[in-house]
Formats: sequence, C-alpha cells, structure tokens
Amino acid sequence: MEKDQSRFDESGNLKSGNVVERFKDGSVSGVGMYIKGEKTGDWKYYYRNGNLKAFGKYDAGQLIDEWIWYRENGLLLQTGSFDHEGRKTGLWRRYHINGVLMDEGHFLEGKKVGEWRSFDADSQIRKVTRHKGG
Repeated sequence: MEKDQSRFDESGNLKSGNVVERFKDGSVSGVGMYIKGEKTGDWKYYYRNGNLKAFGKYDAGQLIDEWIWYRENGLLLQTGSFDHEGRKTGLWRRYHINGVLMDEGHFLEGKKVGEWRSFDADSQIRKVTRHKGG
C-alpha cells in the first residue's frame, strides 16, 4: 500500500505546525495545522480564484464539528456537522446554485433520519421523505 504523501513534508518527515497548501500555480488551496502528519484544528480551503471553498475543523485527520462549503461564486453550497468518528450528524442543508435552499434534514451516525424536505429553486417544497430513526 502506498503511503499518503500529503502527510509528509519535502524532507519525508510527518508534517507538523501551521501549513499553507498550494495549487500547482502557487495560489493558496488550504490553510491549517498538522500534528504528527494529521490535519487538526481549524482549516480553510480556497478555489483557484481565491474565494473561500470550505472551512471547518479536523481532529487527528478526521473532519469534525460544523463545516461550511461554498460555491466558486461565493454562495453557499452546503452546511453540516460531523461527529468524532467522521460521520455526518445533525442538521444538514444543501443549496441551489442561486443560493436558495435545496434540501435539509438530519443525520444520525452517518445515516439520514426523520423528515427530509426538498425545495425547488423558487423555494417551493418539492418533496418530503421520512427516514427511519430520529
């Protein structure tokens, strides 16, 4: 199995400390911290045009807590949270390209639970589905 090269610096050592990751053209793609080769703490990711793509938190390389993603034009793409095992949890929302809510519902241990509502691009309810649990 090949080792994950992103966890190592140019000298072959596990990354530690604050890091600025870059696209091949030199523009910033991500900013955050590593401890012993694992992403930790607050991280921000960017599109090549410099706009914010996503931000959230890691713990030992695992996405945790609330994350927010944006489209390249700056409008919201989705929001949601992860538990300490990296599973989706709590309320998640996704948005249409025009910024209007597309759907929303809850996750529990990585699975959809309860009522999920979907909306069209004019904010009208399209569909309501119920999932086991919750």
